[in-house]
Amino acid sequence: MPDLHALYRDLHQHPELSLQEFRTAGVLADALRPLGYEVTTEVGGTGVVGVLRNGDGPVVMLRADIDALPVEETTGLPYASTARATNSDGEDVPVSHACGHDMHATCLIGAAERLSETREEWSGTLLVVFQPAEELGLGARNMVADGLFERFGKPEVVLAQHVSPLPAGMIAYGSGPLMAASDSVHITLFGRGGHGSAPEIAVDPVLMAAHTVVRLQGIVAREIAPSERAVVTVGRLQAGTKENVIPETAEIGVNIRTFSDHIRGIVRAAVERIARAEATASGAPREPEFDWYDGTPVLVSDPDATTRTVAAFAEHFGTGNLIPGAVVNASEDVGVFGTSAGVPTVFWFLGGTDFSTRDPGRPVAMNHSPEFAPDVEPTLSTGVDALVVAARAWLG
Repeated sequence: MPDLHALYRDLHQHPELSLQEFRTAGVLADALRPLGYEVTTEVGGTGVVGVLRNGDGPVVMLRADIDALPVEETTGLPYASTARATNSDGEDVPVSHACGHDMHATCLIGAAERLSETREEWSGTLLVVFQPAEELGLGARNMVADGLFERFGKPEVVLAQHVSPLPAGMIAYGSGPLMAASDSVHITLFGRGGHGSAPEIAVDPVLMAAHTVVRLQGIVAREIAPSERAVVTVGRLQAGTKENVIPETAEIGVNIRTFSDHIRGIVRAAVERIARAEATASGAPREPEFDWYDGTPVLVSDPDATTRTVAAFAEHFGTGNLIPGAVVNASEDVGVFGTSAGVPTVFWFLGGTDFSTRDPGRPVAMNHSPEFAPDVEPTLSTGVDALVVAARAWLG
């Protein structure tokens, strides 16, 4: 698979941030065109869609995400990224494929090639989708809003995978809710500025924010049943410019993960209630402001469709290479496609770590770590096989 290896290294060395995947989209479109697909670019921004019509039969959608993260790579690989870019706030940031989307895209090109070469063995239509902006939770919605299914056909099933630090060559799957809904909120707390030597004539938003952060940690522990899953993370706390100046405002960035609309509503309401209560307790001159964004729904791997797909995996890979029961608190927006089209989604995790070559005393890097990069083989070969086998389980 020398061509695919070269494509993977190229994508890895040239990562692009969400909504900026212009070069990546061009490379993938160029790789897809010689394979006989009708290729359309700029779908939902920088998305790429390939359609391969091969007689009567179902429409099957294969999806890969293509964006990278503002993370400085420290893997030491000879093809490591040194890229930098300007983010949406105008800041210069490092960029790397710290979540493996370069592997996803390469696997999908490999699967598209193999399915094109074996057209005499199946019938139907392949819908190959390279989706931007997964890390922002925007890409799937943007492509749907741009008429993805009206323009290219409604699929019978949506199939997708994600590389993870599981043993390479293994596939982990789950049935039902598989990945959490994600919501983020930017909270602005308002105080009254003043001199650090006279706090009695000011209202300190830093102290207000500190109490809010501590209290937020009690939501999951004291308001969510132990039988449910939820996570509340304060990932950003910013206030002030100088140690002897009480600022006017403090800002808190909160992310929540939940697996049901009911729990999602409880946690969101609790976040706002706590922030408002702490502002009142501090004598704030006005109520906090809440800016909710990056909403991603729960990813559900349809039980019946998963059973059908995993049966094909078991026949091809053997049951010893399958890991059942995978459920994680991370989030994915691929479910937006299936929900919007009213069809099942099947999602699985692709092992990307060759433990036989790893130092056992060194921790395995997780997705989004600056040290994360899957071992190219057997990850790439397994990922191509998985997409082909899954597609063939649904094509005529």
